[in-house]
Amino acid sequence: MNAEPAVHPPNPTDDVVIRAARPIDCEGIAALGNMPGYRWGTLRLPYQSPEETRKRLEGNGPNNVSLVVEKNGRIIGLGGFERLPGRRSHAAYLGMGLHDDFRGQGIGFRLLREIIMIADDWLNLRRIELTVYVDNAPAIALYKRNGFEIEGTHRDFAFRGGVFVDAYAMARIKP
Repeated sequence: MNAEPAVHPPNPTDDVVIRAARPIDCEGIAALGNMPGYRWGTLRLPYQSPEETRKRLEGNGPNNVSLVVEKNGRIIGLGGFERLPGRRSHAAYLGMGLHDDFRGQGIGFRLLREIIMIADDWLNLRRIELTVYVDNAPAIALYKRNGFEIEGTHRDFAFRGGVFVDAYAMARIKP
């Protein structure tokens, strides 16, 4: 008797590509940064222009790693880090975000793992730092699953939505 092959639902990350960001990506990155949910978790102001984004991308130096996440040719995520100079050259400051409609599908996990792999396996960074708003439970959980620990709280860290909000200082020390 021939058994039918098991049919599994498609993995939502099968058609996801993580690659280096390029200045030509400025339209997609600006659109991502202007999404209310994406922007809520960042320090970005509303209405970021593609031209501002292009200048930032063109100004990225050799100490920056900037990646985009594409799904079906559309930019749905952005992440990377800036390696710190001088006596802090063993450390980098991480930032990342994902399109509002693609959270909870493992894509952020894949992006963060890629960033950590570059830091650990290619640049031998010892420490990755970040700040995250205290009310961003999904991001905090993601960071903790990947070895980040809360090191402190920045009180009144940023002005967002008409009020001051706190943020955690988190870091991961390379095992």
